[in-house]
Amino acid sequence: MNKKFAPLFAMAGLTMMAATAQADSLVAGSAQAGKAKSITCVACHGPEGISVVSTWPSLAGQGAPYLLAQLKAFKDGSRMDPVMSAQAMMIADEDMADIAVYFESLSGAVQTVADPDSVDRAEALYRGGNAENGTAACIACHGPSGRGNPAAGYPALQGQHAVYTAKQLNDYASGTRATDGKTRVMRDIAAKLSPEDIEALSSYVQGLR
Repeated sequence: MNKKFAPLFAMAGLTMMAATAQADSLVAGSAQAGKAKSITCVACHGPEGISVVSTWPSLAGQGAPYLLAQLKAFKDGSRMDPVMSAQAMMIADEDMADIAVYFESLSGAVQTVADPDSVDRAEALYRGGNAENGTAACIACHGPSGRGNPAAGYPALQGQHAVYTAKQLNDYASGTRATDGKTRVMRDIAAKLSPEDIEALSSYVQGLR
């Protein structure tokens, strides 16, 4: 094995073990209560947590810790979005937990890659990173199938709309999205990606399953 990539694969192994160990939600909340409280959410994110608009993220199957963290960030203003910031302001913390657990309990979206011609480029980056500019492999935090690592707060990427993912990567790269210290790694990585890399990776994770 190439010594440059050995630490990345070791980290990926730890990520997979941690994700596998999560049988129950890591957030104290009620999926049943969350379903009732998510009525407003379905207008954008779909009745089953799968958005039909590519600029809005699908939430089904997303880790509850990550969802809860994002709702709190929208509420306290550390992450900004015209729609979500206003919505989050009206949600109590307990309700946020219930909503996060509910969406986590749903089956995630299943899609195909947006651009089949870019798969080879994207797969090399996702699984091996780029040793030349020090870009870490996506697999290290998001797992081989893009399921993320709920315990560490790393989001699932599989089945997510390529358009939405590309916007988030561009926002990280520009510094527009800078929620807290945990996003530093994503800001650093995204800043090293070319526009072509971002498009290829966004397409690729849309098709992961």
